[in-house]
Amino acid sequence: MKARYDFCIIGAGPAGLAAAELAARHGLDVALIEARRLGGDSLNTGSIPSKTLISAARAYVRRRAAEELDGAEAAQAPADFQAIMAQLSAARARTAGAFSARRLAALGIDVLFGAARFLAPQTVRVGATALEFSKALIATGARPRRSNIPGLEACGYLTSETVFDLSALPPRLAVIGGGPLGCELAQAFCALGSRVSIVQSEPKFLPIVERDAAEMLSRALSRGGVEARLNTEVVAARTGPRGKLIDCANEELRFPIEVDEILLSIGRVANTEALGSEAAGVATEPDGSIRVDDFLRTTNPRVYAAGDVCLRSQFANAAEASARIAVRNAFADSREPVSALLIPRCTYCSPEIAHVGLHLPEIKQRGIPVKTYVVMMADVDRAITDDLDDGFLKIHVQEGTDRILGATIVAAHASEMINEMSVIMNAEIGMRRLAGILHTYPTQTDAIRLAALAYVNDQPAERWQP
Repeated sequence: MKARYDFCIIGAGPAGLAAAELAARHGLDVALIEARRLGGDSLNTGSIPSKTLISAARAYVRRRAAEELDGAEAAQAPADFQAIMAQLSAARARTAGAFSARRLAALGIDVLFGAARFLAPQTVRVGATALEFSKALIATGARPRRSNIPGLEACGYLTSETVFDLSALPPRLAVIGGGPLGCELAQAFCALGSRVSIVQSEPKFLPIVERDAAEMLSRALSRGGVEARLNTEVVAARTGPRGKLIDCANEELRFPIEVDEILLSIGRVANTEALGSEAAGVATEPDGSIRVDDFLRTTNPRVYAAGDVCLRSQFANAAEASARIAVRNAFADSREPVSALLIPRCTYCSPEIAHVGLHLPEIKQRGIPVKTYVVMMADVDRAITDDLDDGFLKIHVQEGTDRILGATIVAAHASEMINEMSVIMNAEIGMRRLAGILHTYPTQTDAIRLAALAYVNDQPAERWQP
């Protein structure tokens, strides 16, 4: 430990790790401070465990379907939940190797464990030790939002921080909140054998996605056995003689749902309350997140922020990208705006729902004339051969040009397909050029080429002379 560092990073999640590696590679003295576990929520309680659980649930569904094709009885063996949890732990252990303190130390990064608190604009305390820095990055991330539902605290509930510590499959599970994680886990637990009810206060799941995509998800959840309650508020929670009860209200209708476990998934809040940010002259927003400008600089010009602690787009890819932008802006005389990031995102339900760029309501709100090209996955040959033809691809194009403004994909492999759309949009490839780019055949990504061909066929054709 040194008394002074070029760069002090608070938080070792995706943002902090990306910033530390970039800064160390360019010769800076770096201190990386973490209060809990390296890797942050993405590794420990987010993307890695949730996607492992989803993968296990899909494998279980495929096995059941294969057994039914073989003429086996409908009542096959239940899912081995303890084996799935062991698989989840193994996945976390394997991915954690990239974030080990030993590896970071080999890169020249000083890893310090303990709670960090600012003492002055260029001083932070870790435990009993004060460190001075030239510049700093706040990357403390966010945590699950708590609820003010009466009785819920006394009743007890799970969040993304605790649900992956379950040792047994809950026979009955209530999920409060219809955002990405709530929908993913509701579907996964239901596939594994839980009786799942999901309660969403808004009229559709995934409020930020376009309505037709949300409606397809709603149908998929119901088809898979999830009891979906939209436009429904949880007004109270209590303990009953046979489990926990959540009292729900839908307009004038009042009803209880009896369950064994409750999963609360109603958003996240920034981890800033213990930072002592006022001592550093770092302002926070009313919701507790760090206030930054478009270059990720806080109200202290020597302190930057990145990731979930300051961004509205709380995704691991956005956290890493914003951290690298912050480092370059802090030390390389760069002026990269975080608003220029094109962030692909996906909800990993079945089918998956992915998006990049602008949504149609945003385009219309900006007054941009637009035409949307739609390809149904039922018209894509590989989707037919794989029997995975639920969904669609939509590409929004600025009318009068071939410029792509945004894309939404609902498909079995939407998380992979959206990456191609992200490359296309970042490279500013228009629909006309896209139509001439060959894809392997047959693939599900051929839907993208078909949409581009639809654009070309929609344009006036030059008349050729015989």
